[in-house]
Amino acid sequence: MPSGALPGFRDFYPPEFSERAFVTRTWRDVARRYAFVEYDGPPLEPLELYTRKSGEEIVGQLYNFTDKGGREVALRPEMTPTLARMVASRANALRKPVRWFSIPQLFRYERQQKGRLREHFQLNVDILGEADVTADAELLAVAIDIMRAFGLTPSDVVARVSDRRLWRDRFVGNGVELDQMPQLFAVIDKIERAPRDVTLERLAALGLRPPVVDEILDFVQRKSVHEFLAAAEAVPAMAERVRELRRYATYLEALGVLEYVSIDTTIVRGLAYYTGIVFELFDARGEFRAVCGGGRYDNLLEALGGVSMPALGFGMGDVVLAELLRERGRMPPAEPAVDYWVAGSDDALLPQVMRIATRLRAGGRSVEYALRGQALGRQLKSAAAAGARRVVIIRPDLVEQGEAVIKTLADGHEERVRLSDWLEAA
Repeated sequence: MPSGALPGFRDFYPPEFSERAFVTRTWRDVARRYAFVEYDGPPLEPLELYTRKSGEEIVGQLYNFTDKGGREVALRPEMTPTLARMVASRANALRKPVRWFSIPQLFRYERQQKGRLREHFQLNVDILGEADVTADAELLAVAIDIMRAFGLTPSDVVARVSDRRLWRDRFVGNGVELDQMPQLFAVIDKIERAPRDVTLERLAALGLRPPVVDEILDFVQRKSVHEFLAAAEAVPAMAERVRELRRYATYLEALGVLEYVSIDTTIVRGLAYYTGIVFELFDARGEFRAVCGGGRYDNLLEALGGVSMPALGFGMGDVVLAELLRERGRMPPAEPAVDYWVAGSDDALLPQVMRIATRLRAGGRSVEYALRGQALGRQLKSAAAAGARRVVIIRPDLVEQGEAVIKTLADGHEERVRLSDWLEAA
């Protein structure tokens, strides 16, 4: 008895593959509407490409091995290092800004949990070579427009936006030392998943005074963009950030997506390489993990590829997104795989069946027929089982008159047609 798929990996039977195809087709459609072009890279990369970005501790999460040439390699756990390598190798020749997207399959050896497997497909969208906040607005608009393309509204999903620099401007020198920020971010990153008393203990353990703790707890209250900006204007140290966020909000409104957005300063993104505005998309009811996450990483390409270039991007995995679409009733049923089934009442009609199938296929239709002799009733049952929309029925008497019967399986309606004319119009 053959064993099933490895833990954390999936078999895609036709219904599951249909769902995956729906997701990836929508991703491509929206990305291309925003003038992003698709790229890809190898699923196997040098291990050093990932340790250079994340340190040796990343190795425990990778599928890595020594290949037959003695090279230390790993299945790709993310796409950004490959992107950095590819852009760096042709940096001078690429038109700026670079607007690329990819849909790689990624692999991580980590504990399975709801919404997280050991492999998944992920949409990666990146803009490279543009430092202005216009690019940040464009990037978030792509992510939100994808949600809209799936039929998800602001009552279904919310884009929670932040910027680590908000914390620096607000608290460094005002109760928090610069060297405390990494520890503070570690606490803030877990604040929604931790009980309040645990958060208070963690903040106190950093040596923060009670008034500063109170200000931090107020700072993490989620607010609309305009509400947050109005409050932030009262803090002189945040003036520069407020001006940038006001432009950001103006552009998001012009792009038609501001209604999906709120400011949430708990979104600090656990990865230290983010340098500016960051965001995560969540379902509005809080039932799932983040659907999408990303932001600006202006220094990463230089660290990975040796090319100094501003950059920003996001990743959107298929696992959580598919769960959300199913729960909201937005995952369409699998489309019928067969447009027409051609059925002959006599084995001698098989060549004629094949000729009809060939004409229909040449016109872009999906067509099936019985590959061995079957009674007409059996063929009709096979057509229904295949999900065919219509059956083209031919019999010797119909062939003599150049005719056929077109049967619609959904309602049983039958229509007798002149075959040559029908094939011309089908």
